[in-house]
Amino acid sequence: MKLGLKTLDWYILKRFLGTYLFSNILIITIIIVFDISEKIDNFIYASVHEIIFDYYVNFIPFFLNLLSPMFTFIAVIFFTSKLAARYETVAILSSGVSYLRFLRPYIIGASCIALVSLVLSHFVIPEASKSRQAFEDKYINHTYENKESNIHRQIEPGVFIYMESFNNGMKTGYKFTLERTRDGKLYYMLCADNIMWDSIKQLWKANNYYERFVPEIKLSSIESNPVGAKGNYKEELKFGTQKELKIDFSPKDMGRIESKVDIMTYPELKRFVKKERLKGSNGIERFEVENYKRTAIPFSTFILTIIGVCLSSRKIRGGLGMHLALGLLLAASYELFLHVSSIFAINGLLPPFIAVWMPNVIYGFIAFYLYKTAQK
Repeated sequence: MKLGLKTLDWYILKRFLGTYLFSNILIITIIIVFDISEKIDNFIYASVHEIIFDYYVNFIPFFLNLLSPMFTFIAVIFFTSKLAARYETVAILSSGVSYLRFLRPYIIGASCIALVSLVLSHFVIPEASKSRQAFEDKYINHTYENKESNIHRQIEPGVFIYMESFNNGMKTGYKFTLERTRDGKLYYMLCADNIMWDSIKQLWKANNYYERFVPEIKLSSIESNPVGAKGNYKEELKFGTQKELKIDFSPKDMGRIESKVDIMTYPELKRFVKKERLKGSNGIERFEVENYKRTAIPFSTFILTIIGVCLSSRKIRGGLGMHLALGLLLAASYELFLHVSSIFAINGLLPPFIAVWMPNVIYGFIAFYLYKTAQK
């Protein structure tokens, strides 16, 4: 009997993973064909080596991992529906195998897929995205143009910068202001016509600037004895044509938000979120959502696998077509739910952790209900 159970595990597992790999190859082939036809005008300027190794070698893992839960779901439904159509599920369950035991090879397969997806999401794909995005910026998107205006950032606690606009190509910010505050009070300000990035020295150069500051002693005197220090207070101004600035800000901080998210590994993303939170920066919810998604989406592989098995292990009128229709409806609703809740989190309407994991919790209950009501 033990041999039979092991044989059953291998029988289901090999066909489950085989169907999963086949569906991946089929879908990615179709996507590559359409992608080439859409970008053929851009590809004529790139070498074959760049197209294959800089773009598609890094594009394929990104896209496969993005849709991995969906591909897993389709593979489960397709294979299990064929088992049900041939009455194999009836034979297996009638032989004394429990439904939970029947699910074991599916869970093993889902674990393999989820583990690979976790490693890809947190470490491999971010590194691969650097080459892919460099290729896209060079041949497809060309130079990224920052269209933000009236830019306001907190780069350190109590340190703020303002720019009217920023040119990514020239790495130049216009109508620049730097303010330093302590306990909510301004004690230093620098204004410049523009700042330009010096890539050799890795610092900014402020052009046609003036500085306004209150010495710390004067400031403390005013705070402790406003009336008595009033006569000694003297605001200082300095003017100049060029000044070097070393601040915790670089042109990379003005790049595409999506680019910064995609190219950071898990440790880098954690450090970035922690650093931005200490600064009091706005908009870090997008990065937190991405960080939680990299774990939540692979975990959804288990949930969608259980839903797929419970839906398709019973032979019904309509067969494979009906199973696929019901399964794709549930999978699409999961993706839509995740997308909508993520938008709520990015806009500050929901905590990122709750927004990302809420679909897994709700569809986990659906999976449990389908398991309890499945034909055993």
